[in-house]
Amino acid sequence: MSGGEIIIIYNVILAILAIIIICLVILLFICCKKKPIKAEETLPTKQIACSYSLMDIHGATDGFNYRRIIGQGRIGSVYVGILPNGDQQVAIKRIHPRLVLSNAGFGFTSMMKWLSLAYHPNIVPILGFSEAPGERIVITEFGGMLSLDFYLHQNRDHDGGAGSGGTSLLDWNCRLRVAAGTARGIEYLHEVMAPHIVHGCIKPSNILIDVNFCARVCDYGLYFFLTCYDKRELGLMGYVDDEYWIGNEKRGCSKESDVYGLGVVLLELLSGRKCDQESLLVKWALPLIKEMKFGEFLDNRLMLPSDIRPLVRLSKVALACVGNSRKSRPSIVQVANILNSLEVGLL
Repeated sequence: MSGGEIIIIYNVILAILAIIIICLVILLFICCKKKPIKAEETLPTKQIACSYSLMDIHGATDGFNYRRIIGQGRIGSVYVGILPNGDQQVAIKRIHPRLVLSNAGFGFTSMMKWLSLAYHPNIVPILGFSEAPGERIVITEFGGMLSLDFYLHQNRDHDGGAGSGGTSLLDWNCRLRVAAGTARGIEYLHEVMAPHIVHGCIKPSNILIDVNFCARVCDYGLYFFLTCYDKRELGLMGYVDDEYWIGNEKRGCSKESDVYGLGVVLLELLSGRKCDQESLLVKWALPLIKEMKFGEFLDNRLMLPSDIRPLVRLSKVALACVGNSRKSRPSIVQVANILNSLEVGLL
């Protein structure tokens, strides 16, 4: 074998070794890339709501003492309390007995476990529940939150913006943030949760404002309790669309009816007026928005900002939500995108 042949063989061996080394490096790189994915899979996730005994709930509410009631609605009464082994106050909703009896065979526990998986900065998480004969209890975060209904309609003796006091009238910037936050919460329920969650009744009393003036949607999914009752008597009138009452294949709660309810909330944020069961707010507001009469439409308790273009845009979003049929109504994704851009413009 000549010297030239030896050199050729030597070079071939070196090339083969180089290829083997490169393959090993690539294989090692791929294995290292997989590690973060494995780590992500083991990250803690939202825990399913805990089940509590009725005795625990009695202890937390002092036997459902009326002094602990912080709110009363068509679905139930809300108490503030501290659960066993807990150090924070929680909101404890006791469903009205007539609604419990009408849904006696419904899978309450499985429903609560599913709803409790929802976790987003703009919704109020469900922490626990209790089921006993004649009793259905839903436990959520509390944190001293007040409803949007309070800020807009029950707090009329206060003036100024959010910076002037904990129960002051919301200024225009706060209202834009509340609108965007509410839309994001609904978008999460509609588009991220699987299967999706239809709220059932989007209205100011179901939107809580936390200490940072962040909107958080509550009572989502609980309107299944109303299936056996006349919903006209249970606080839905004015916040659901006409199709809700019509006997067709889309009758009842839907994503589209939630968007309609959000549109009504936007009208309340803009005008400061409360919705009524006859939908007079919608009938009053729509022509004013179409004719650009914002001096008559916008809440006269607040000074108009120097630039009203964000409020005009918000008004047109509200118009699209309540002024169109379900077929032509914008989706919550479209609404949230617009409201997010308005909120970003405030920064």
